[in-house]
Amino acid sequence: MTELQRLFLAYDQHRAARRPCALATVVEVIGSAYRRPGARMLVTEDGELTGAISGGCLEGDARQRARRAIFQGEPALVTYDTRDEDDPRHGLGPGCQGVVRILLEPLDFANADNPLELLRGFAQHPTPAVLATVFETDASGLKAAVGQRVLLSETGLVRGTPLLAAPLAEAARATLAQGQPQILTITTEAGPVRASLEVLRPPLRLVVYGAGNDAQPLVHLAASLGWHITVIDGRPNLATAPRFPEAAEVRIVPVRELETATPDPLAYHVLLSHNYAYDLAALQTLLVSPAPYIGLLGPRLKAQRLLDELDAFPAAQVQQLRERLHSPIGLDLGSETPEEIALAIVAEIQAQHSGRKGRPLRERAGTVHIPAEA
Repeated sequence: MTELQRLFLAYDQHRAARRPCALATVVEVIGSAYRRPGARMLVTEDGELTGAISGGCLEGDARQRARRAIFQGEPALVTYDTRDEDDPRHGLGPGCQGVVRILLEPLDFANADNPLELLRGFAQHPTPAVLATVFETDASGLKAAVGQRVLLSETGLVRGTPLLAAPLAEAARATLAQGQPQILTITTEAGPVRASLEVLRPPLRLVVYGAGNDAQPLVHLAASLGWHITVIDGRPNLATAPRFPEAAEVRIVPVRELETATPDPLAYHVLLSHNYAYDLAALQTLLVSPAPYIGLLGPRLKAQRLLDELDAFPAAQVQQLRERLHSPIGLDLGSETPEEIALAIVAEIQAQHSGRKGRPLRERAGTVHIPAEA
């Protein structure tokens, strides 16, 4: 279960119990910090926490401020400067070395467009979106605008509170086109506002061909990251929902049906069947697919033999598959057990998905995180 899923679960429980709560959201980071904009923490009136906005150094003070926001019924913006070694509130010393700004908002359970309900709505769509949140206004007083949000999906659907919706939606469209988070000062008829524009991406889609025992730790680990997982196998005794309770779908697909199937073009595909004919059928269906990742478990000799058997197809397509195929699959972690192999596979997919090389962070030049553009 992901952090956001845990937030939804806790929120639903608090709403059912009519227990007042507030949402703490990281809206801006300058310099280094443990969490980035978009990190969230739910705080109840009696101080119960779900989620995190830091590595543990800010939660205590933010808890007290969130409870105060619930009592006052108004949003509040708090700034933590973790570069200040003499500030006793955080106990960080030379820790994160950054400025973190947190928006604290009492949640209105009756408002279908409160922050968590907006996020829940996005979770039901398979395309990227941008969530624009106003967290600061000028001194002349647009306090009512703090916390106003607009959610813009890739399909053009706009949802959110009406105040400032038009200028926020325009900025959200530009952010969605760029694909990078931004912190913007937006000019409105009521004056300038400062907004955090967060790029929301749907869960990574993973298709696993093979329902053997070694697929189980892979599905379990991928599910812990919130990935949407489909397991495919031709063996009815293995391709069962009880064996893969965390998979979104478990399908029985015989090899003859697999040969003519249309693979998910947006998914990352992993071949773990340990069956030569089944792996060949899967590679055949993936030959012209634009899928971002195709990985094959097994030695290089097996991969070479499988690719050689696709000679009946256009040479250019086969060559492209040779260049795209990850085999042996996974990062070089020295993996031996099924659990270790699952870690190597998931790590390689995550690196591919993030556009990274999977090297040690200490070898990376520049910042670890992509900063939000100001």
